Amino acid sequence: MTGHFISRLSILKRDRRAVWVGYVLVAVGLALLPFVVDNTVGRTWVRIIDFALIYAMLALGLNIVVGFAGLLDLGYIAFYAVGAYTWALLASPQFGLHLPFWLILPIGAGVTALFGVMLGAPTLRLRGDYLAIVTLGFGEIIRIFLNNLDHPINITNGPIGINRIDPISVGGLDLTRTHQFFGIEFSGTHLYYYVLLGLVMLTIFICVRLEDSRIGRAWIAIREDEVAAQSMGINTRNVKLLAFAMGATFGGVAGGLFASFQGFVSPESFVLLESIMVLCMVVLGGMGHVSGVVVGALLLAVLPEVLRSTASPMQEQLFGKVIVDPESLRMLLFGLALILVMLIRPTGLWPSPIRKREFERTD
Repeated sequence: MTGHFISRLSILKRDRRAVWVGYVLVAVGLALLPFVVDNTVGRTWVRIIDFALIYAMLALGLNIVVGFAGLLDLGYIAFYAVGAYTWALLASPQFGLHLPFWLILPIGAGVTALFGVMLGAPTLRLRGDYLAIVTLGFGEIIRIFLNNLDHPINITNGPIGINRIDPISVGGLDLTRTHQFFGIEFSGTHLYYYVLLGLVMLTIFICVRLEDSRIGRAWIAIREDEVAAQSMGINTRNVKLLAFAMGATFGGVAGGLFASFQGFVSPESFVLLESIMVLCMVVLGGMGHVSGVVVGALLLAVLPEVLRSTASPMQEQLFGKVIVDPESLRMLLFGLALILVMLIRPTGLWPSPIRKREFERTD
């Protein structure tokens, strides 16, 4: 009996050691990723990875609303826009304000959380298609509002947008410039990669903790059956408002990071198609599953760029000339890939165990 216990204990120790080794390898791989990508396919792809991380944060925020609470939101890009313009107005020559990033980020998060409550409060009694239509209208209202708020007082600069936005600066260190640390040269895209990666990791940690919390279980209960959840004593009004506010907060932070990284914002960056794309990331990855949503976001952010760079060479190699416009072909292949994935994996690439069991029970 004692020998069996000792053998089991040694197996557990080996398993834990293997897990920690895996964590270390993943951390080293993520740390070296921008340099590997830069030296193999070019710095442009490091920039694409940076945008993919911003989309991952956006998708994680929308997953709280759609995946956890089951509230279909088609206007989520509005919070992205509010966060971006909050950063732009507080850190650009538009108003002559150049506040530090550590002050702008919480302000942007608070403003977008307020907008989330403003959206959630009138829609508490709406479900399904009706909720989707109202949120879609909310997103378009915000975009049109930003597009026309240049008169009689110029606040957003209208369709021209706001440029010369301040980047993140730590102790006078501008993250858009190239710096050397320990004899290693880090470009602005590299430095932003590490900042965005750290914030995405923090967002993942918060989402995982929320999912396992009392609030997260209340969201899931509302998603499964709101009437049953209410009968069990869950305050569905407050819980749904909290879902909107939390999701909007992550969207606002992602928008602020986008504005600082891009250095320019305009209403054209926040169209309905962007909301649809973020929703596709959540659905394709696996609604309600944090890891699956991250996979879906990274895949859908990088795949269109891969198709963009290969559409023309592929046609020239097959037909000797470009027959179909590369942009049209890119979207055609992208849509076809989405359809195939959803036919083969209707629950998403990496579904949550709960949704996987539900689909298996239905089948």
